[in-house]
Amino acid sequence: MRWEGRQTSSNVDDRRKGNARKVGAGLGIGTILLVIIGLIMGEDPASLIARLQQGEAVEQTGEPGVQETGGADDELAQFVGVVLKDTEDVWDKLFNEQLGRTYQHPTLVLFSGQDHSACGFASAATGPFYCPADRTVYIDLSFYNDLKTRFGATGDFAMAYVVAHEVAHHVQNELGILPQVHQQQQRSDKATANELSVRLELQADFLAGVWAHHAHKMKNILESGDLEEALAAAEAIGDDRIQMRSRGYVVPESFTHGSSEQRMRWFTLGVKSGDLRQGDTFAADPL
Repeated sequence: MRWEGRQTSSNVDDRRKGNARKVGAGLGIGTILLVIIGLIMGEDPASLIARLQQGEAVEQTGEPGVQETGGADDELAQFVGVVLKDTEDVWDKLFNEQLGRTYQHPTLVLFSGQDHSACGFASAATGPFYCPADRTVYIDLSFYNDLKTRFGATGDFAMAYVVAHEVAHHVQNELGILPQVHQQQQRSDKATANELSVRLELQADFLAGVWAHHAHKMKNILESGDLEEALAAAEAIGDDRIQMRSRGYVVPESFTHGSSEQRMRWFTLGVKSGDLRQGDTFAADPL
């Protein structure tokens, strides 16, 4: 994927050890302590907070939204930031042109080991996920190594597909699809709830493909082999492949994300068409 030297998103909240900051972020623990001390000294809290936030913004190293160089982890963080910016640009355009509305950007949290979200505890073991309660994507960058070592999905565009898939859940949330499905699942038996989950995930795969289609048209991001890398990732994390690897057999009724074939097919449809109207997985029969 062509990404070096391009703009990153300002909506990345880097909570990794030694990087617990966000450009334009709110109050940290140290800031809160300084505010408390200021209050004891009789300072006006509003002006004190404003001064401290301004000082924090000045202390940020590098120009916000512009790629910087660093180690392997920092380079991967920059890559993820570029992909997030590309998703913002694509969905800004599609929401405006096709839906006549404004796309509200999600936040993407980079964490290491464990973190807390509005949806509960987050750890590296859970893998990347989207939390609708705080409209945030959570990613431990170690998942990139998991893609390569555990799932055999190599290449940077495999990771780009993962980011685009999680952002697609935010798109579903923006469109009202995610809360509707969650409500239906709460009223359903387990088998029906699983089927709804599969349809939701396959639609996210389709939307990730739509993103790739339009991002390439807008920015010429794709290089030879990129789509194959994404398809390899989609195949590797299909429910049937994961169950066969962990159990030695497959139980389709327990699928929550879709088979490898389904995930690849819906992603490919999104890439080829770029047409949101073709992504109604809830009406598709069969999937």
